[in-house]
Amino acid sequence: MLKPAGAKLLEFAQGALAGLFELLVAIVIAGFLFTRGPSLVDVLGAFLNRVLSHRGKELVQLAGATIRNVSRGVVGIALLQSLLAGAGFLAAGIPAASALAFVALLLSIVQIGPAVLFLPIIVWSWTAMDTTHALLFTAYMIPVGLIDNVLRPVLMARGLTTPMPVIIIGVIGGTIAFGIVGLFFGPIVISVAWTVMVAWVQGSGLAPEGNRSPVDAEPSRVKAPM
Repeated sequence: MLKPAGAKLLEFAQGALAGLFELLVAIVIAGFLFTRGPSLVDVLGAFLNRVLSHRGKELVQLAGATIRNVSRGVVGIALLQSLLAGAGFLAAGIPAASALAFVALLLSIVQIGPAVLFLPIIVWSWTAMDTTHALLFTAYMIPVGLIDNVLRPVLMARGLTTPMPVIIIGVIGGTIAFGIVGLFFGPIVISVAWTVMVAWVQGSGLAPEGNRSPVDAEPSRVKAPM
C-alpha cells in the first residue's frame, strides 16, 4: 500500500534535484556571460529593433526588469523566509532545523508556500513545549510565514507595467512546466506576450517601419466626388 506513495515521493525528490541542478548550471552560465552582459543586451536590442521597430529595446528592458523583480520577489523572499525560519527552529530547539529550513526554501520557491511546513511544527510545539515557549514560537513563526504575502507583491511589481496577476501566472505556470528554471522563463514569456498584446489592442503596432504601407503611413488623399 505504501509503494505508490513512496514512488510519488521519490519522483518528486528527483524532480526537485533536477531543478536545482538546472538552476546551478544556469547560474554558472550566467556567471560567464555576466562580464559581457551590456554588449549582449545592446546586440539583442539592435536585433529586436530591426524586427520590431521602436519596441525592440522596450521588450529587452522588460525582460531584464522581469528577471530582476522575480529574483528579488521569489528567490530573495524565499531565502529570507528560510533564514528566519531556520533561526526560529534553532532558537526553539526543533530537531533537524537546517533540513526543515531547506524544505521551507524549496516550498517557497515552487510557490507552494512554507505554511504547509510551519503549521504542523507549530502544532507540535504546543504538545512538546511549555505554554510560554510555544506561545513565543507561534508569535514568531506566523509573521515569518506571512512575510511573503506583503513583500513579494511590492518587489515583483516595482518598475513593471505588467499587472501583478499576470506575473504570478507566469511564475506558477513556468515552475510547473519547466521546474525551477521556469520560475524565470515563465514570467519573461508572459510579460513580453502581454506587452505585445496590449500594443496590438491599442493599435500601436510592432511591425517595422519599412513594412508599413504608404496608405498607413500618411492620410488618404482621395478626393470626395463633387
